[in-house]
Amino acid sequence: MTDLLVEDRDGVRILTLNRPDALNAFNTPLYDACAAAFHEASARDDIACVVLTGNGRAFSAGQDLGEMAGIDPSASGRGDDPGPGFPRFIDTVAAFEKPLLAAVNGLGVGIGLTVLLHCDVVLIARGARLRAPFVPLGVVPEAASSLLMPAAMGGQLAAVALYTGEWISADDAVACGLALRVVEPDALLAETLDLADRIARMPVSALVETKRLVIAGRIDAIRAARAREDKVFARMVGAPANIEALSAFLEKRDPDSRKLGTGA
Repeated sequence: MTDLLVEDRDGVRILTLNRPDALNAFNTPLYDACAAAFHEASARDDIACVVLTGNGRAFSAGQDLGEMAGIDPSASGRGDDPGPGFPRFIDTVAAFEKPLLAAVNGLGVGIGLTVLLHCDVVLIARGARLRAPFVPLGVVPEAASSLLMPAAMGGQLAAVALYTGEWISADDAVACGLALRVVEPDALLAETLDLADRIARMPVSALVETKRLVIAGRIDAIRAARAREDKVFARMVGAPANIEALSAFLEKRDPDSRKLGTGA
């Protein structure tokens, strides 16, 4: 089964995460397939915008935890060759120069939330939920979310979301600026594509130049935030708090990290 479904329709590229049995969790092949699809969309004059969504009951459950111990985020932000997997994917999305829409059809956890911060418009299904699970997993935010979540939500709401890892409902996602509006699940993709079609009728050259202006003021800040995050993330993956969190997840119990202290 193909991990990523790619459909081009009248100037709109639809990317559907297609690991429904794994709740569309990202592994290296899925990251790389997405990055390649974005690169191709960027190079093609007949594609005006991209819609990202998920197959099944999840948008994305985030990072495939089976790969977490092997993640090396320190390569991200290197420019010419950021490395496979997550670094290449997030480099590509952060610098994507055409309108990017998301149709959040179900839960979005980790990268399933943080990728939305790089989207121009997010529509979310009623009943969908978002979560930033980094601190509960004994690590730190990624994809510049330490910068972009406070910018989108305000400092206090972002602090609660980041420090506790609590769920954000679809209605709350709209209220705090993470999404534009809540849509009934059976109408989500159609409504997102309707907006994408309206965008795709515009001159592609003007869309690209406008998107460049939109991201120009933040791209350096995003790269700097990611460099800070990646340095700390690399140090904390495999540290006691992360090991305890992953062990608790696999053993289906609550983690006990209070005894671990503040050391990484």
